[in-house]
Amino acid sequence: MRRPDLILALALALACALGAATHAHAAEPRGGFLLLAPTDTVMVERFVRSPGRLEAAMLYKLAKQRFTYTLDLRPDESVSAMSESYWPAASAPGAAPEQQADLRFVGDSCIADLHHEGVQRLACSYGAVPFVNPSVLMMEQTVKRAIAMRFASNGIPMFFVTGGKSTNIPVTRVGVDSVVLQMGRVDIRLHIDRDGDVLGGTIPLQGLTIQRRDTLSEGDLVLQGADYSAPAGAPYTAAEVRVPSRHGFALAGTLTSPKAAGAKVPVVVTITGSGAEARDEDLSIVKGYRPFREVADALSRHGIAVLRMDDRGFGSSGGRFKNSTTADFAEDIEDAVRWLRARPGIDPARVALVGHSEGGMIAPIVASRDPQLRAIVLLAGPAYSGRRILEYQNLQAVMHTERAAGPRRDSLLNDAMAQVDTVAKNDAWLRWFRDHDPLPTAKLVMTPVLILQGATDHQVTPEQAELLEKAFREGGNRDVTRRVFPATNHLFVEDSSGLPGGYARLTNPHVRREVLLTLTNWLQSKFGMASASTPLSKKAKRARK
Repeated sequence: MRRPDLILALALALACALGAATHAHAAEPRGGFLLLAPTDTVMVERFVRSPGRLEAAMLYKLAKQRFTYTLDLRPDESVSAMSESYWPAASAPGAAPEQQADLRFVGDSCIADLHHEGVQRLACSYGAVPFVNPSVLMMEQTVKRAIAMRFASNGIPMFFVTGGKSTNIPVTRVGVDSVVLQMGRVDIRLHIDRDGDVLGGTIPLQGLTIQRRDTLSEGDLVLQGADYSAPAGAPYTAAEVRVPSRHGFALAGTLTSPKAAGAKVPVVVTITGSGAEARDEDLSIVKGYRPFREVADALSRHGIAVLRMDDRGFGSSGGRFKNSTTADFAEDIEDAVRWLRARPGIDPARVALVGHSEGGMIAPIVASRDPQLRAIVLLAGPAYSGRRILEYQNLQAVMHTERAAGPRRDSLLNDAMAQVDTVAKNDAWLRWFRDHDPLPTAKLVMTPVLILQGATDHQVTPEQAELLEKAFREGGNRDVTRRVFPATNHLFVEDSSGLPGGYARLTNPHVRREVLLTLTNWLQSKFGMASASTPLSKKAKRARK
C-alpha cells in the first residue's frame, strides 16, 4: 500500500522470506509461486518458461497490484527486452492497463518506452536482469544468470524497474542445491535444482514463506471482493452508493445509517491512507484487518452514519489513480461532503472527517477550506514533510534490515533518498507528498480536532502528534484533543514492537477497543449526542470477527 511508508514497505519486501517447497524432481517450465505470510497470501505469480522467453502474471496482494510481463532472454540468461502492464488489483477483468512499459537493454543502457509518458534512456549495467518487487521468478532468472556467469565475485547486475536503477546483487552458491542472494545485506537463501530453478528457500527476517506450485489458475490471480453488508442483527443499514465527482466519474462507497433514527443524523467520512485503497482500508499481510469497517460499525451502533469509499481508480470507483496527488484526493472528500449534505436523512450541519495516515493529512486540507465541518479526527496524521518521513523510514530500513551503521549507513540512506527523488520525477503523488509540509495547513484549521496516535508507531512517529497539536493551537484553534495509546502501532493494532517488518506476524488484526471508544465518545460529544461510555456490546464484538 502507498501510505507514507511506501518506500520502506517496498524496501522491506525485497527481504521477503522464501520458504521451502517439496519437489523431488526438476521444476516444470510452467507453474507458479505463492509468497505466504503466517496468516495470508502476500503474492501469487504464474509463469510459462520457453526457450528464450518468460511470460508471467503476478498478483501482489500486499500492495494491491497486478502485473503481466514478458522477458526476452539471451543465451547467457541475460535479458534483452521486457514488456510490462500494470493494473490496480481490483480492476475489472478486461480493463485497460493503467500503465504499460517496454524496456530494451542495449549495452550499458535501458531504453524505456513508457507509452503515454514518452521514451527515456536510463543507465544500466550490461547484462542486468530486471526486477519487479517481489517477483520470485525474476529472482530465479538472476540465479540462472549467476550460473551462466559462474557466480561472479562482483555480483550479478539487477535492474530495479521501479526507480530505474541498477546495482550488483551478490549471488553465492552454498552446496550443490542452495544459493544465497543478497539484496542490500539481507540474505535470501534459495533452494534450487541443477538448472537453477527455485524450489524454495527461507529468510526468517520477514517471517514469510514461498511455495512452488505446478499449476495456478486464473482465479488465483484475482483479488477476491469484500463483503460490505451490515452484520446480522446490526442496528444500522449498509447501502451501496455512488458519489459524483466534479471530474465526471463516480466514487463507489458504503453508507452505514442507523435504523429508525427519526431526526436527521450526523455523518462521518473516512479517508484512507496512501496507495490505492479499498473502502475498508484492508491490508492483506494482516488477515482480517479492516479498520474502517470497524470504525463504521462502532459509530453506526451509536447513531452516527458513516461513508467509506474506494479510492478513485480503484475497486469499484471511477477515475484514474495514477498520477493523482493528495490534493486530488482532498477534492474527492470535498465532493463526498457536498453530496452527503444534500442527502435526505443526513444533518448537513453535523459532518465530520476521520482520516488515517495520509488521510490524516487530507482531513486538515479539507477543513481549512470548509469551516462548516463539525469535527475532524486524525489517526496517525503526519506532522513532518514527506521528505522527512521518508528519510526516517529509510533510516529504519537501513538500521533494522541491513544492520548498517556509520559511513555504510549514511551511504545507503543517501542512495535510498536519491532513488526517492528519481522516482518522484515521474510520480506526481510522491513529488507532492515529498514536498508538502502539513503544519502550515494545520494552523488554518478552526474545526475541533481529535489526534489519535499509537505509541509504537514506526511509520508516523509519536512525537508528530504533539507537533500537530501545537500547530493547531498556534493557529488559534482552542478545541484540540490528543490521545496516545501504549503498545499500539500505525495500524492502531496492539503491538509492543510496532515495526512494519513484524506486521505479518500480528495475531490480532482488530483496532484496539480503546481507540474505537475514544473516537466514538469524542464524536458524540461534538455532535451533541449522549456518550457511548460503555465498552463494545457483544454484538459489536461479533461484528469485528
